Amino acid sequence: MPQTGMFYKKKNREKLSKTYMTQSMEDYLEMVSFLADTGPVRVTDIAKRLGFSKPSVLFALKLLEERGLVSHERYSTVELTAKGAELAAEIRGRHTVIKQFLVQHLNIDPAIAEVDACKMEHVLSAETLQSMRRLCGVE
Repeated sequence: MPQTGMFYKKKNREKLSKTYMTQSMEDYLEMVSFLADTGPVRVTDIAKRLGFSKPSVLFALKLLEERGLVSHERYSTVELTAKGAELAAEIRGRHTVIKQFLVQHLNIDPAIAEVDACKMEHVLSAETLQSMRRLCGVE
């Protein structure tokens, strides 16, 4: 099976625990949460927004489902579980704080800050994020 959606090859799949989350998996979970804000989430919607093929999205959803983060029946909508909703809210919260910090304190254009926040949300330490929260008045 070819590498899909920036995950890892099938032969390496068994090496990752059921709790490990790649940056790509977090992006999928965040997108499901974002799309769920406006209604039912379909595989096609996720694929279109992230720019991946439907098979790549289905592969990602299977991994998220194995971790108890989403539920998805074939040809049906995708729903976050309680655990998935909690993790997605945390990811979206990190994203929001980082973007706010970049715009308010570094005067970064909001469009650029959006892109940068997507990248930074996966790698910042809790300490750095907490400092950003304090500076933005979001504690």
